[in-house]
Amino acid sequence: MAARCILALIGIAAACIVTAAGCGTDDLESLTGLEPPTESPFDPSAGPGGAGSTTGGTSGPAGDTGDTGGPAACEDSNKRCPHRFTLADDGYGAVEVIGSFGDEDSWAVGVPMSLDGGTWSVMLGLPWDEAVQYKFVVDGTPTVDPDNADTTPDGAGGENSVLSATTCEQWDCVPEVFGDFDWRDAVIYFVFVDRFENGDTSNDAAIGVQGAADWQGGDWAGVTNKIEEGYFEDLGVNTLWISVPMDNTSDSGLGTDGRDYSAYHAYWPSDLSAPEEHFGTLAELQQLVDTAHDHDLKVLLDYAMNHVHVSSPTYLEHGDWFWPNDNGAGGNCVCGQGCGWDDAEGRRCWFTDYLPDFNFGEQAALDFSTSNAVQWIVDTGVDGFRLDAVKHIEDAWLLELRARVTEEIEPASGRHFYMVGETFTGNAETIAYYVNADMLDGQFDFPLRMEMARTLLTRQGTMAELASFLDANDNRYGAGIMSTFIGNHDIPRVIHLAEDTPLWSDPWTDGKDRAWSNEPPQPGGAAAYERLASAFTILMTTKGAPLIYYGDEIGLAGAGDPDNRRFMVWDNYNSGQLALREHIQRLTAIRAAHPATRRGTRTTLTTGNDVMAYRVEAPGDALIVAINRADTASTVSGIPEGMWRDELTGTSWTGPDVTVPPRAALVLVPES
Repeated sequence: MAARCILALIGIAAACIVTAAGCGTDDLESLTGLEPPTESPFDPSAGPGGAGSTTGGTSGPAGDTGDTGGPAACEDSNKRCPHRFTLADDGYGAVEVIGSFGDEDSWAVGVPMSLDGGTWSVMLGLPWDEAVQYKFVVDGTPTVDPDNADTTPDGAGGENSVLSATTCEQWDCVPEVFGDFDWRDAVIYFVFVDRFENGDTSNDAAIGVQGAADWQGGDWAGVTNKIEEGYFEDLGVNTLWISVPMDNTSDSGLGTDGRDYSAYHAYWPSDLSAPEEHFGTLAELQQLVDTAHDHDLKVLLDYAMNHVHVSSPTYLEHGDWFWPNDNGAGGNCVCGQGCGWDDAEGRRCWFTDYLPDFNFGEQAALDFSTSNAVQWIVDTGVDGFRLDAVKHIEDAWLLELRARVTEEIEPASGRHFYMVGETFTGNAETIAYYVNADMLDGQFDFPLRMEMARTLLTRQGTMAELASFLDANDNRYGAGIMSTFIGNHDIPRVIHLAEDTPLWSDPWTDGKDRAWSNEPPQPGGAAAYERLASAFTILMTTKGAPLIYYGDEIGLAGAGDPDNRRFMVWDNYNSGQLALREHIQRLTAIRAAHPATRRGTRTTLTTGNDVMAYRVEAPGDALIVAINRADTASTVSGIPEGMWRDELTGTSWTGPDVTVPPRAALVLVPES
């Protein structure tokens, strides 16, 4: 409770808690080579059945049309240019490089170099437009670079080698770290509260709609129980994303499929000053956060600010804070009906006729909503927000919240407050627009997810195409800490894309055709789980904050919503499910042990129709990942010479060729 007490001292006004919970599928112009639908029948975050569904055009805040064409902008002080240090071998036992390329310790603590084909080498990032001095340490003896004639006195009677100040066209961006946690180290688990664990049956109260569209009993007490059991620690995650906490309407809402739904997803808030009664009390939410912190888990609150339910007192008492449901031409302004999804119309349209849309051009509405967001931080002590449907609100809200968090929250907590946004689109420029120091730390990387689903899981196109996409995507969002994922609550369960015959061929599919009848069973066998394991291998060995959607660690089955939100299954797993969960546990352990997986430079080594290999490198750490999507074993070439050990199985290999089993991956480190 200490964090909340400290935050309370900063004097934030305890205004009535107000929020707007929303949904948000944005434009679906894919960068993956697929054309997602321009009119989507599903509702990506406002809840099941399409109630509040947003669907897509192609333009973002600046009329964007797709690829950014190069690395995203960041401050010069955060830019790093890749440089490979090399030294020809002469029978050396060990070589390191020291120098001014890092912090004050980079002269004292050497970066180990690897021997490959008679050359010692390591890739490092050099500061933007700054000269760098360095030395090699060969078997414990410092020496200048014999291939670099540019030297300067080292102040101790010797010389340092010098690299002139340089800039580059393809830079990496290093985020600034504030506090005791680097969000590049986050592994996120999305706890969809109502469908996770029922810890208190006294707050179970269905409203009487059909089956999976009603409340199922999951609550904060259940999440706390699983924290105390050590489930998340055993899985290797260190951050929990939990559902929107505000109290929702008890009314049903009509979905685009003509069915009635409850607000179990928590995106239809009504009583904005109270916690969701089905989830528990504020004290129970506070206990969840405190227990998480006791177990070294960070907590992200899902926070939706776009709209409220028509029953909300906030709407009834302050109608002038909301856009009218009027398009000015004799019709409504429901998204996709009387108003479009994009630009100014996209920021004012109602997701349905029962979800009024906030107008944050009204100062009173802006102040009220951002005060609410700040108050939830103060009351709960959470570590960050997952922000819903950011493309559908005015920029002023994000700018104001970031300013208030910076001024009011972070000085008291002593930690950076992470904010990751959802913009459901294949348009990278639209996503990147919001990733900057004044708005969001990162967003969910939908283009990456869709390309992985297309190439690796449904086996369309080639792995060379995936590698090419990764090459372009590595630095697309600058210093942003993006959340990478393969499954979430707005798309059908990903295990079905990985089956021998995928249930859907389009990675953008909503899966609604099997949401209410002919629901897919849990796949048997090993193949689908092995393909999904390879997708998680990529997520866990590359930069970003990888996300596990609850149940994906066991390949939980499900079609479109609400079937993709089945209650969590805790036992009776088949062998494929057990193997997948164990694979993810090994991956999270590898990620924790190897900084290169979290903040390293990635370099593609080789590609083919069914195979891909890449290297990730950070100071003092490097590993190689080889993936084979084929149903037979494949040889992967281009691996550096020498002895390697697969961190997943303990098997030893010798480069430059390794044999990757069918539907499998290797994570290789130098054999000691």
